[in-house]
Amino acid sequence: MSDNSTNIILEHAETGAALRRRFFTAQAAHIADIAVTIAVAIARGNKIMLCGNGGSAADAQHLAGEFVNRMLIDRPPLPAVALSTDTSILTAIGNDFGYDLIFAKQVAALARPGDILLGISTSGNSANVLKAMEEARRRGVLTIGFTGRGGGNMRPLCDMILDVPDASTPLTQEIHIAAGHLLCMLTDYYLFENAAALAPYLKQKEASEK
Repeated sequence: MSDNSTNIILEHAETGAALRRRFFTAQAAHIADIAVTIAVAIARGNKIMLCGNGGSAADAQHLAGEFVNRMLIDRPPLPAVALSTDTSILTAIGNDFGYDLIFAKQVAALARPGDILLGISTSGNSANVLKAMEEARRRGVLTIGFTGRGGGNMRPLCDMILDVPDASTPLTQEIHIAAGHLLCMLTDYYLFENAAALAPYLKQKEASEK
């Protein structure tokens, strides 16, 4: 019996590498803009909240850990919270109000104007992420979406979006975590290695609020 496992591995790796090149070539400047936005928010005393389901929940928790602990450099902890981690909150809300509100009610409790919500959904149609985005908008929270397949219903709810143009959930998730790592690295870069680059953005933000 022939073993096709090597072909499966190489095909997945080659397809993923080609998608990765296309995505990051097209989105490099946009990823840098998102990182600046996150860095400015943190510099102004705000926080980032993250949410998703399944593998996307794992990505949300992974990235929150990179912000709070560190990515590559030793630096002060950055304020980030994954909304998928407290089982008592999740099960209480799910039991009393339904699964669709497990993130939205946490946003209502924790969010302050100027905070950021990063919602992750490969389809762009996860109902609980959409509800969280809607609640965030009501509270003056900037919304960032990690999506695939065109962004689905999440697209109009996002102030900034990274949409992976592919129908494969695994490949989309691989791009999401790579993009998330880059946001963590670039946030550190802007806050601790090139803070001067943030000055114009901070001044622009202050001027817009006067």
